[in-house]
Amino acid sequence: MNRGTICDALTAEGYGVKLWGYSALDSYMGFDSLPFTWVETDADISALARLFEGIRFPGAALADAVVDGEGAGEHCYFRCIDPDEKLKFSFSLLSFTQDWKTRRFQDPGELYPLIREMRDGRRERLRERPQEEPWWGGLTQGTGRYRALMDAALILARYDGNQENDFDGLFRELPGDEPPRNEEQRVFLCSLLLSPHPGRGFTLLKSQGFIDEIWPELALMDQVNHSKEFHPEGNVWDHTLETFRYRKTASRGAAAPRPHDLRLSLGLLLHDLGKPLSESSGSRRFDGHAELGARAAGKFLRRLEFDSSFIEDIFYLIKNHMLPAALPRLPLQRTGEVMASPLFPTLMELYRCDESSSFKGLDGYYQSSAAYQSYLRNRMNPYRSADGKKLSGSRKRAAGKF
Repeated sequence: MNRGTICDALTAEGYGVKLWGYSALDSYMGFDSLPFTWVETDADISALARLFEGIRFPGAALADAVVDGEGAGEHCYFRCIDPDEKLKFSFSLLSFTQDWKTRRFQDPGELYPLIREMRDGRRERLRERPQEEPWWGGLTQGTGRYRALMDAALILARYDGNQENDFDGLFRELPGDEPPRNEEQRVFLCSLLLSPHPGRGFTLLKSQGFIDEIWPELALMDQVNHSKEFHPEGNVWDHTLETFRYRKTASRGAAAPRPHDLRLSLGLLLHDLGKPLSESSGSRRFDGHAELGARAAGKFLRRLEFDSSFIEDIFYLIKNHMLPAALPRLPLQRTGEVMASPLFPTLMELYRCDESSSFKGLDGYYQSSAAYQSYLRNRMNPYRSADGKKLSGSRKRAAGKF
Protein backbone atom coordinates (compact mmCIF):
# COMPACT_ATOMS: atom_id res chain seq x y z
CA MET A 1 0.00 0.00 0.00
CA ASN A 2 1.45 3.36 -1.05
CA ARG A 3 0.52 6.86 0.01
CA GLY A 4 -1.72 7.32 -3.01
CA THR A 5 -3.72 4.24 -2.10
CA ILE A 6 -3.96 5.40 1.51
CA CYS A 7 -5.17 8.90 0.66
CA ASP A 8 -7.49 7.68 -2.10
CA ALA A 9 -9.12 5.26 0.35
CA LEU A 10 -9.93 8.15 2.67
CA THR A 11 -11.34 10.40 -0.05
CA ALA A 12 -13.45 7.50 -1.36
CA GLU A 13 -15.05 7.35 2.09
CA GLY A 14 -15.90 11.04 1.87
CA TYR A 15 -13.19 12.33 4.19
CA GLY A 16 -11.16 15.45 3.47
CA VAL A 17 -7.46 14.84 2.88
CA LYS A 18 -4.74 17.46 2.55
CA LEU A 19 -0.99 17.26 2.27
CA TRP A 20 0.48 19.87 4.57
CA GLY A 21 3.80 21.44 5.45
CA TYR A 22 6.78 19.69 3.91
CA SER A 23 4.68 17.34 1.77
CA ALA A 24 2.68 20.21 0.24
CA LEU A 25 5.79 22.33 -0.29
CA ASP A 26 7.62 19.42 -1.94
CA SER A 27 4.67 18.87 -4.26
CA TYR A 28 4.55 22.54 -5.26
CA MET A 29 8.31 22.78 -5.77
CA GLY A 30 8.56 19.56 -7.76
CA PHE A 31 10.68 17.70 -5.21
CA ASP A 32 10.50 13.93 -5.04
CA SER A 33 8.79 12.76 -1.87
CA LEU A 34 10.57 12.22 1.40
CA PRO A 35 10.09 8.76 2.95
CA PHE A 36 7.34 10.36 5.06
CA THR A 37 4.10 12.09 4.11
CA TRP A 38 2.33 14.61 6.35
CA VAL A 39 -1.45 14.43 6.00
CA GLU A 40 -4.30 16.45 7.51
CA THR A 41 -7.72 14.78 7.55
CA ASP A 42 -11.13 15.13 9.15
CA ALA A 43 -11.29 11.35 9.60
CA ASP A 44 -10.91 10.38 13.24
CA ILE A 45 -8.65 7.70 14.63
CA SER A 46 -11.41 5.10 14.70
CA ALA A 47 -12.06 5.66 10.97
CA LEU A 48 -8.34 5.27 10.22
CA ALA A 49 -8.22 2.08 12.28
CA ARG A 50 -11.22 0.70 10.37
CA LEU A 51 -9.67 1.41 6.98
CA PHE A 52 -6.03 0.49 7.59
CA GLU A 53 -4.50 -2.51 9.31
CA GLY A 54 -1.41 -2.04 11.42
CA ILE A 55 -2.11 1.59 12.28
CA ARG A 56 0.29 2.98 14.90
CA PHE A 57 0.16 5.86 17.38
CA PRO A 58 3.62 7.49 17.57
CA GLY A 59 2.80 10.21 20.09
CA ALA A 60 0.90 13.46 19.81
CA ALA A 61 4.02 15.58 19.24
CA LEU A 62 4.65 13.74 15.95
CA ALA A 63 1.19 12.70 14.72
CA ASP A 64 -2.14 11.32 15.86
CA ALA A 65 -1.56 8.15 13.84
CA VAL A 66 0.74 6.67 11.23
CA VAL A 67 0.06 4.15 8.48
CA ASP A 68 3.24 2.46 7.31
CA GLY A 69 3.54 1.53 3.66
CA GLU A 70 6.44 0.28 1.63
CA GLY A 71 8.94 2.46 -0.18
CA ALA A 72 9.66 6.18 -0.31
CA GLY A 73 6.85 8.52 0.60
CA GLU A 74 4.61 5.76 1.87
CA HIS A 75 4.67 6.32 5.62
CA CYS A 76 1.72 8.62 6.23
CA TYR A 77 1.68 10.68 9.43
CA PHE A 78 -1.87 11.87 10.11
CA ARG A 79 -3.25 14.83 12.01
CA CYS A 80 -6.95 14.24 12.67
CA ILE A 81 -8.83 17.54 12.97
CA ASP A 82 -12.42 18.72 13.12
CA PRO A 83 -13.63 20.44 9.92
CA ASP A 84 -13.55 23.86 11.63
CA GLU A 85 -10.25 23.26 13.41
CA LYS A 86 -6.98 24.70 12.15
CA LEU A 87 -3.83 22.61 12.18
CA LYS A 88 -1.20 23.97 14.54
CA PHE A 89 2.25 24.67 13.12
CA SER A 90 5.42 26.47 14.13
CA PHE A 91 6.02 28.75 11.13
CA SER A 92 3.51 30.25 8.70
CA LEU A 93 5.35 28.58 5.83
CA LEU A 94 4.20 25.18 7.09
CA SER A 95 0.53 26.15 6.89
CA PHE A 96 0.78 25.61 3.12
CA THR A 97 -1.46 22.70 2.05
CA GLN A 98 -2.57 20.80 -1.04
CA ASP A 99 -6.00 19.21 -1.34
CA TRP A 100 -5.46 15.57 -2.27
CA LYS A 101 -8.62 15.29 -4.40
CA THR A 102 -8.50 18.56 -6.34
CA ARG A 103 -4.67 19.01 -6.21
CA ARG A 104 -5.23 22.68 -5.44
CA PHE A 105 -2.84 24.50 -3.12
CA GLN A 106 -4.01 26.63 -0.22
CA ASP A 107 -1.90 29.36 1.40
CA PRO A 108 -3.51 30.63 4.63
CA GLY A 109 -0.20 32.20 5.67
CA GLU A 110 -0.21 34.35 2.51
CA LEU A 111 3.39 33.47 1.74
CA TYR A 112 2.87 32.45 -1.88
CA PRO A 113 5.26 35.08 -3.33
CA LEU A 114 8.01 33.83 -1.02
CA ILE A 115 7.24 30.17 -1.78
CA ARG A 116 7.29 30.88 -5.50
CA GLU A 117 10.65 32.60 -5.17
CA MET A 118 12.00 29.60 -3.25
CA ARG A 119 10.76 27.25 -5.95
CA ASP A 120 12.22 29.24 -8.81
CA GLY A 121 15.56 29.88 -7.12
CA ARG A 122 15.21 33.66 -7.27
CA ARG A 123 15.53 34.46 -3.58
CA GLU A 124 17.88 37.35 -4.35
CA ARG A 125 14.92 39.35 -5.67
CA LEU A 126 13.38 39.41 -2.21
CA ARG A 127 16.03 41.89 -1.14
CA GLU A 128 14.43 44.34 -3.53
CA ARG A 129 11.06 43.88 -1.76
CA PRO A 130 11.67 44.50 1.95
CA GLN A 131 7.92 44.54 2.61
CA GLU A 132 7.86 40.75 2.22
CA GLU A 133 8.01 39.08 5.63
CA PRO A 134 10.58 36.25 5.80
CA TRP A 135 9.27 32.81 6.66
CA TRP A 136 10.89 32.83 10.11
CA GLY A 137 8.91 35.96 10.93
CA GLY A 138 5.76 33.86 11.22
CA LEU A 139 6.68 31.97 14.39
CA THR A 140 3.43 30.98 16.09
CA GLN A 141 2.93 32.04 19.69
CA GLY A 142 3.14 29.11 22.08
CA THR A 143 5.46 27.06 19.85
CA GLY A 144 7.91 24.96 21.84
CA ARG A 145 11.64 25.38 21.39
CA TYR A 146 12.54 21.89 20.18
CA ARG A 147 9.85 21.75 17.49
CA ALA A 148 10.58 25.26 16.29
CA LEU A 149 14.28 24.43 15.98
CA MET A 150 13.58 21.21 14.11
CA ASP A 151 11.21 22.92 11.69
CA ALA A 152 13.57 25.83 11.10
CA ALA A 153 16.52 23.49 10.49
CA LEU A 154 14.59 21.41 7.97
CA ILE A 155 13.24 24.48 6.14
CA LEU A 156 16.79 25.82 5.86
CA ALA A 157 18.17 22.51 4.62
CA ARG A 158 15.35 21.84 2.20
CA TYR A 159 14.03 25.09 0.76
CA ASP A 160 15.87 28.24 1.83
CA GLY A 161 18.76 29.08 -0.46
CA ASN A 162 19.44 32.35 1.36
CA GLN A 163 22.40 31.81 3.72
CA GLU A 164 22.18 35.26 5.33
CA ASN A 165 19.45 34.42 7.84
CA ASP A 166 19.92 35.82 11.33
CA PHE A 167 18.19 33.70 13.94
CA ASP A 168 19.90 35.27 16.93
CA GLY A 169 17.31 35.58 19.67
CA LEU A 170 14.52 33.93 17.70
CA PHE A 171 14.42 30.78 19.86
CA ARG A 172 15.70 32.25 23.10
CA GLU A 173 12.32 33.18 24.57
CA LEU A 174 10.39 30.14 23.42
CA PRO A 175 8.81 27.95 26.10
CA GLY A 176 10.30 24.55 26.78
CA ASP A 177 8.61 21.51 25.34
CA GLU A 178 9.06 17.77 25.66
CA PRO A 179 12.25 16.51 23.97
CA PRO A 180 11.49 14.68 20.72
CA ARG A 181 10.93 10.95 21.09
CA ASN A 182 12.98 8.39 19.20
CA GLU A 183 10.71 8.05 16.18
CA GLU A 184 10.36 11.81 15.86
CA GLN A 185 14.13 12.15 15.95
CA ARG A 186 14.52 9.45 13.29
CA VAL A 187 11.96 11.04 10.94
CA PHE A 188 13.58 14.45 11.40
CA LEU A 189 17.14 13.21 10.95
CA CYS A 190 16.28 11.30 7.78
CA SER A 191 14.38 14.27 6.34
CA LEU A 192 17.31 16.57 7.11
CA LEU A 193 19.85 14.25 5.50
CA LEU A 194 17.71 13.75 2.40
CA SER A 195 17.50 17.51 1.83
CA PRO A 196 19.78 19.42 -0.57
CA HIS A 197 21.72 21.32 2.11
CA PRO A 198 21.72 19.44 5.46
CA GLY A 199 24.77 21.38 6.67
CA ARG A 200 22.66 24.53 7.03
CA GLY A 201 20.21 22.71 9.28
CA PHE A 202 22.92 21.07 11.38
CA THR A 203 24.69 24.41 11.82
CA LEU A 204 21.52 25.98 13.21
CA LEU A 205 20.89 23.02 15.52
CA LYS A 206 24.47 23.16 16.82
CA SER A 207 24.41 26.90 17.44
CA GLN A 208 21.18 26.63 19.44
CA GLY A 209 22.30 23.72 21.64
CA PHE A 210 19.95 21.12 20.12
CA ILE A 211 22.71 18.71 19.11
CA ASP A 212 24.46 18.98 22.48
CA GLU A 213 21.20 18.16 24.25
CA ILE A 214 19.61 15.58 21.94
CA TRP A 215 22.51 14.04 19.97
CA PRO A 216 25.56 14.40 22.25
CA GLU A 217 27.46 11.78 20.21
CA LEU A 218 27.53 14.22 17.31
CA ALA A 219 28.42 17.17 19.54
CA LEU A 220 31.70 15.48 20.54
CA MET A 221 33.00 15.89 16.99
CA ASP A 222 33.08 19.66 17.46
CA GLN A 223 35.61 19.18 20.28
CA VAL A 224 38.25 17.36 18.20
CA ASN A 225 40.73 19.30 16.10
CA HIS A 226 42.28 18.15 12.83
CA SER A 227 45.74 18.76 11.49
CA LYS A 228 45.38 21.80 9.24
CA GLU A 229 47.88 20.23 6.85
CA PHE A 230 45.42 17.47 6.00
CA HIS A 231 42.12 19.10 6.93
CA PRO A 232 42.19 22.84 6.20
CA GLU A 233 38.38 22.83 6.29
CA GLY A 234 38.41 22.66 10.11
CA ASN A 235 37.79 20.27 12.97
CA VAL A 236 35.96 16.94 12.77
CA TRP A 237 32.53 18.60 12.88
CA ASP A 238 33.44 21.12 10.16
CA HIS A 239 34.83 18.31 8.03
CA THR A 240 31.68 16.24 8.46
CA LEU A 241 29.41 19.07 7.32
CA GLU A 242 31.71 19.80 4.39
CA THR A 243 31.29 16.25 3.04
CA PHE A 244 27.62 16.87 2.26
CA ARG A 245 28.57 19.46 -0.35
CA TYR A 246 30.07 16.74 -2.53
CA ARG A 247 27.17 14.31 -2.70
CA LYS A 248 26.17 13.75 -6.30
CA THR A 249 22.66 14.75 -7.30
CA ALA A 250 20.72 13.67 -10.34
CA SER A 251 18.77 16.85 -10.92
CA ARG A 252 15.77 17.82 -12.98
CA GLY A 253 16.63 21.47 -12.44
CA ALA A 254 18.35 23.51 -9.79
CA ALA A 255 15.23 23.80 -7.66
CA ALA A 256 14.17 20.14 -7.80
CA PRO A 257 17.00 17.75 -6.92
CA ARG A 258 16.21 14.08 -6.60
CA PRO A 259 16.57 12.55 -3.16
CA HIS A 260 20.01 11.75 -1.86
CA ASP A 261 20.93 8.24 -0.81
CA LEU A 262 20.11 7.89 2.89
CA ARG A 263 22.78 5.27 3.56
CA LEU A 264 25.47 7.44 2.03
CA SER A 265 24.23 10.51 3.89
CA LEU A 266 24.14 8.76 7.26
CA GLY A 267 27.54 7.24 6.51
CA LEU A 268 28.93 10.73 5.90
CA LEU A 269 27.36 12.12 9.06
CA LEU A 270 28.73 9.32 11.23
CA HIS A 271 31.93 8.19 9.49
CA ASP A 272 34.23 10.05 11.91
CA LEU A 273 32.11 9.48 15.00
CA GLY A 274 34.94 7.39 16.45
CA LYS A 275 37.59 10.12 16.34
CA PRO A 276 36.61 11.61 19.72
CA LEU A 277 36.78 8.08 21.14
CA SER A 278 40.14 7.08 19.62
CA GLU A 279 43.69 7.68 20.74
CA SER A 280 46.49 9.48 18.94
CA SER A 281 50.20 8.85 19.37
CA GLY A 282 52.91 10.44 17.25
CA SER A 283 52.10 10.02 13.58
CA ARG A 284 49.23 7.64 14.36
CA ARG A 285 46.25 9.93 14.78
CA PHE A 286 42.78 8.60 15.61
CA ASP A 287 43.99 5.01 15.79
CA GLY A 288 41.10 2.56 15.36
CA HIS A 289 38.51 5.28 14.91
CA ALA A 290 36.69 3.44 12.12
CA GLU A 291 35.88 0.42 14.29
CA LEU A 292 35.06 2.61 17.30
CA GLY A 293 32.89 4.85 15.16
CA ALA A 294 30.97 1.90 13.69
CA ARG A 295 30.11 0.68 17.19
CA ALA A 296 29.10 4.16 18.37
CA ALA A 297 27.01 4.68 15.24
CA GLY A 298 25.23 1.39 15.80
CA LYS A 299 24.35 2.42 19.33
CA PHE A 300 23.13 5.83 18.13
CA LEU A 301 20.97 4.36 15.37
CA ARG A 302 19.49 1.71 17.65
CA ARG A 303 18.43 4.43 20.04
CA LEU A 304 16.60 6.13 17.19
CA GLU A 305 14.98 2.77 16.34
CA PHE A 306 16.36 2.26 12.83
CA ASP A 307 15.87 -1.22 11.34
CA SER A 308 18.58 -3.71 12.27
CA SER A 309 19.43 -4.50 8.63
CA PHE A 310 19.80 -0.78 7.89
CA ILE A 311 22.09 -0.38 10.92
CA GLU A 312 24.25 -3.22 9.61
CA ASP A 313 24.65 -1.36 6.32
CA ILE A 314 25.80 1.81 8.09
CA PHE A 315 28.14 -0.27 10.28
CA TYR A 316 29.74 -1.65 7.10
CA LEU A 317 30.23 1.83 5.63
CA ILE A 318 31.80 3.31 8.74
CA LYS A 319 33.95 0.34 9.69
CA ASN A 320 35.42 0.16 6.17
CA HIS A 321 35.57 3.84 5.26
CA MET A 322 39.39 3.92 5.48
CA LEU A 323 39.87 0.89 3.22
CA PRO A 324 39.27 2.47 -0.22
CA ALA A 325 42.29 4.74 0.21
CA ALA A 326 44.54 1.67 0.58
CA LEU A 327 42.81 -0.45 -2.06
CA PRO A 328 45.59 -0.29 -4.71
CA ARG A 329 48.18 -1.47 -2.16
CA LEU A 330 46.33 -4.22 -0.30
CA PRO A 331 46.19 -7.89 -1.36
CA LEU A 332 42.84 -9.34 -2.40
CA GLN A 333 42.58 -11.49 0.71
CA ARG A 334 42.35 -8.25 2.71
CA THR A 335 39.86 -6.51 0.43
CA GLY A 336 37.89 -9.16 -1.48
CA GLU A 337 35.12 -9.65 1.06
CA VAL A 338 34.57 -5.90 1.42
CA MET A 339 34.54 -5.33 -2.36
CA ALA A 340 32.10 -8.21 -2.86
CA SER A 341 29.43 -6.33 -0.91
CA PRO A 342 26.67 -4.65 -2.96
CA LEU A 343 27.31 -1.62 -0.73
CA PHE A 344 30.88 -1.16 -1.96
CA PRO A 345 29.92 1.45 -4.62
CA THR A 346 28.29 3.46 -1.81
CA LEU A 347 31.49 3.07 0.21
CA MET A 348 33.44 4.45 -2.73
CA GLU A 349 31.09 7.44 -2.89
CA LEU A 350 31.67 8.05 0.80
CA TYR A 351 35.43 7.96 0.14
CA ARG A 352 35.05 10.46 -2.73
CA CYS A 353 33.07 12.90 -0.58
CA ASP A 354 35.51 12.42 2.31
CA GLU A 355 38.53 13.17 0.12
CA SER A 356 36.86 16.09 -1.65
CA SER A 357 35.92 17.79 1.60
CA SER A 358 39.53 17.91 2.76
CA PHE A 359 40.70 19.44 -0.56
CA LYS A 360 43.18 16.62 -1.18
CA GLY A 361 42.23 16.11 -4.79
CA LEU A 362 40.82 12.92 -6.24
CA ASP A 363 43.93 11.11 -7.51
CA GLY A 364 43.60 8.50 -4.78
CA TYR A 365 39.92 8.03 -5.52
CA TYR A 366 40.59 7.41 -9.22
CA GLN A 367 43.35 4.91 -8.42
CA SER A 368 41.06 3.04 -6.04
CA SER A 369 38.26 3.10 -8.62
CA ALA A 370 40.60 1.54 -11.16
CA ALA A 371 41.53 -1.19 -8.67
CA TYR A 372 37.85 -1.92 -8.04
CA GLN A 373 37.08 -2.04 -11.77
CA SER A 374 39.97 -4.47 -12.25
CA TYR A 375 38.53 -6.67 -9.50
CA LEU A 376 35.09 -6.65 -11.17
CA ARG A 377 36.56 -7.55 -14.59
CA ASN A 378 38.63 -10.41 -13.18
CA ARG A 379 35.70 -11.74 -11.20
CA MET A 380 33.71 -12.06 -14.42
CA ASN A 381 36.62 -13.52 -16.40
CA PRO A 382 36.40 -17.35 -16.47
CA TYR A 383 40.14 -17.60 -17.13
CA ARG A 384 41.36 -15.50 -14.23
CA SER A 385 40.97 -15.37 -10.48
CA ALA A 386 39.58 -12.29 -8.78
CA ASP A 387 43.15 -11.04 -8.23
CA GLY A 388 43.94 -11.38 -11.97
CA LYS A 389 45.99 -14.58 -11.92
CA LYS A 390 45.52 -17.14 -14.71
CA LEU A 391 43.48 -20.17 -13.70
CA SER A 392 44.31 -23.77 -14.46
CA GLY A 393 41.49 -26.24 -15.08
CA SER A 394 41.36 -27.40 -11.46
CA ARG A 395 41.51 -23.85 -10.16
CA LYS A 396 38.70 -22.85 -12.53
CA ARG A 397 36.51 -25.59 -11.09
CA ALA A 398 37.50 -24.62 -7.52
CA ALA A 399 36.68 -20.98 -8.26
CA GLY A 400 33.29 -22.01 -9.65
CA LYS A 401 34.00 -20.50 -13.08
CA PHE A 402 33.52 -23.78 -14.97
